[in-house]
Amino acid sequence: MKINIKKLNKNAIIPTYGSEYAAGADLYACVEGEVEIKPHTTAVIPTGIALELPLGYAGLIYARSGLATKKGLAPANKVGVVDCDYRGEVKVALHNHSDVAQCICAGERIAQLVITPYITAAFEEADELSATARGAGGFGSTGSK
Repeated sequence: MKINIKKLNKNAIIPTYGSEYAAGADLYACVEGEVEIKPHTTAVIPTGIALELPLGYAGLIYARSGLATKKGLAPANKVGVVDCDYRGEVKVALHNHSDVAQCICAGERIAQLVITPYITAAFEEADELSATARGAGGFGSTGSK
């Protein structure tokens, strides 16, 4: 699948896959110098790129496991969503879960982008829903006791 990408900044880096079968393409920080993220705060990091995703596809922005485990940095909203009609700059809100300040440098890999199809549902109000064995059992209701 071909995805059109526009560089909004001459220093932007086009997403890359780390291996032949990687599901996520690395997104890179497009910043001047370093950005410090203080403990337990969030900073919005630009990537310097805009995407043109095909109709029926979305870009999901996930944490990079190395950044999360080594620096305690992960997307603040857990999973970011880039809709197929969005043409603005892709940015990543990184939250510092650690107790020490962390820095993001220009060109550093900050998240990964997974492109996936989606279904747009037609929601219809109903007076009753079909019965299931689970019923209305919620959080933890299907686990062992």
